[in-house]
Amino acid sequence: MITRRAALGALAGAAGAQPARRPNVVLILTDNHGAWTLGCYGNPDVRTPHIDRLAAEGVLFERAHSNNPVCSPTRASLLTGLMPSQHGVHRFLGANGAQMGPRAYYTLEEFETLPRALVRAGYTAALSGKWHLGKNAEPQDGFSYWVTMPHGASPGFYNQQVIENGQVRTEPQYLTDFWTDHAVRFIEQNAEKPFFLMLSYNGPYGLGASMKEEIRNRHLGYYRDHPLPSMPRDTPHPWNFNYGAWTRDIEVRRKYAAEVSGIDDGVGRVLDTLERLNLRDDTIVLFIGDQGLAGGHSGFWGMGDHTRPLTAFDWTTWIPFIVSHRGTIEPARREELVSNYDVMPTLLQYLNLGPMPAKPPSPGRNLTPFLRGASPSWDNAVFFEFENVRAIRTDEWKFIERVHEQPNEMYHLATDPGERLNLWGRKEHLKTEAYLRQRLQRFFGQYADPKWDLWRGGSSKSGLMTGKLFGLDIQEGR
Repeated sequence: MITRRAALGALAGAAGAQPARRPNVVLILTDNHGAWTLGCYGNPDVRTPHIDRLAAEGVLFERAHSNNPVCSPTRASLLTGLMPSQHGVHRFLGANGAQMGPRAYYTLEEFETLPRALVRAGYTAALSGKWHLGKNAEPQDGFSYWVTMPHGASPGFYNQQVIENGQVRTEPQYLTDFWTDHAVRFIEQNAEKPFFLMLSYNGPYGLGASMKEEIRNRHLGYYRDHPLPSMPRDTPHPWNFNYGAWTRDIEVRRKYAAEVSGIDDGVGRVLDTLERLNLRDDTIVLFIGDQGLAGGHSGFWGMGDHTRPLTAFDWTTWIPFIVSHRGTIEPARREELVSNYDVMPTLLQYLNLGPMPAKPPSPGRNLTPFLRGASPSWDNAVFFEFENVRAIRTDEWKFIERVHEQPNEMYHLATDPGERLNLWGRKEHLKTEAYLRQRLQRFFGQYADPKWDLWRGGSSKSGLMTGKLFGLDIQEGR
């Protein structure tokens, strides 16, 4: 089969015309989604054949981690390549303030962003799904197709509020299918020109009232009586103050699994649409979670904001990350540690759109060599921050430091992947602890912006869960 890209390239070569257009970009972003839920990451219980097919056709990063455990900061980092202490979004945006109403504003308006760069390069851009970055009622960053939510939380997947054509209304359809319908429509309308689609599902979510909602998608029959052994029934961790009981709730597990499979259906429809329009080989598809979610692992359910103190637990940051450009990227599985802040610099390089802006300096790294089958020298470490918690995760170790609060934590992940034995302060590991602390502090010394560096008197664009620890009463918005 001759792809549109190949055909255009042949015509350009023959006629001396302009080179073929850049590939389309489809970014599929999921919400509170642990990589452990997918078949391609080893899950035997949850049905994800279409995501598994995408993984088989591209590069799967086995150890991708988010740099924060909640929605707005991770989405901000994904679109800017910056840390929260650089872009200023430290916590999820609440129901008021920046998102809707007279005080609403876009939290990333002063930064270069991935969609802004793509639109400037000639792409037509669409958002279908969750935004959660402010000023939701109006298209941001050059998006010309804009269907989203007026809020960020997901109290359910049916009869929920959406923003369509600039108006807030209640949508009775299953939201996962609603976002997919718009994604398919946008692709069909823009098949003849380069496009950027950000399909941003608000599922599987795994939290709050949405998990008490009955399963109503087509996977009910499969999950109705499924024991789902891939979600452990450990004794709830004492820090998991709000969701501890959910570590044993089978119905919550089934609902979460069903929502993962609902998203998988949407991925299948998008891939089938690209095939039908002869665009599959002309489109780079990224599938990534905004942050992870612990599903009973080591006694935790939820994200890093569902514990006291706040945590940097691996299961809450481990995210799926798959990149496919069929016919161009050879399928592979990579074991390097990578992060969501690596996405923007990678796409800019892959699409020949130039380097990242010099200011503010991005900690993000270019993953393009991995997409081309190379194995360059790699600093196998990722960094994390969430208000008063900062962490470094290496191939073997994790060190977690807290300001204005104890304890600090250190885990030998090679022998303790469940992070159950805190080695912080032990005499035999003091040299390793000092080395990791030095690396952590050097990283934030290099990248944190004093304006948004909470640890050095900075502020936040969002509210703070730990405001009292910093002596701050930060209200969301300007």
